[in-house]
Amino acid sequence: SFLARLGSGSACRSVKGSVIVWGNHAEVNGSSDLFGVELPSKTHDNFRNYQDTILLVDKGEKQVSSTVGHELMHNHPFAEQRFLQAHENLSKIKTVLENGNLNEFVSIVESEALTLHAMMMTSMPYFILMKPNTLEIINRIWNFRQKSNIPVCFTLDAGANIHILYPENVIAPVLEFIKAELVGFCQNNQYICDEIGFGAEKL
Repeated sequence: SFLARLGSGSACRSVKGSVIVWGNHAEVNGSSDLFGVELPSKTHDNFRNYQDTILLVDKGEKQVSSTVGHELMHNHPFAEQRFLQAHENLSKIKTVLENGNLNEFVSIVESEALTLHAMMMTSMPYFILMKPNTLEIINRIWNFRQKSNIPVCFTLDAGANIHILYPENVIAPVLEFIKAELVGFCQNNQYICDEIGFGAEKL
């Protein structure tokens, strides 16, 4: 995990297949900014085989690299409050992963995604990483969730693409919604179906 982090922060959380925490946090024993550690508490069955469908809105090179994005936070006027919020949200999501509250999970995940992009939009220099199709997809997800009461939510990487997260037991209606309403906003109608994996394995 330490070596993976040198290449990518996200990669250090993907070495193992369980829920991984990256970053020093008072409520997670052994946690560190240098590598990811397994969340010590048991994850609720609601999150077993959780699904992630990635909508490829823009397949081009990222407008801002992760390294540049991190550097922009050094003198960001909202950085301190954002770091505090991130620690508080990790405490909240830890509890949610234990108790299985999907509505609370949706709220935390989407707030985190939008806050990340808000920080980029208010940095100096500033960037808007989302595309018009990103916003259209977000609004359609909100409408679908309100009408169906299915706990589907989105998160964003440092770009225009959208990750749609949802429980295994609602795969059929969510994929039907994605194919009917969202793929038209993807570049070349492309999307990737993924789910929680088992981590790296020695071959």
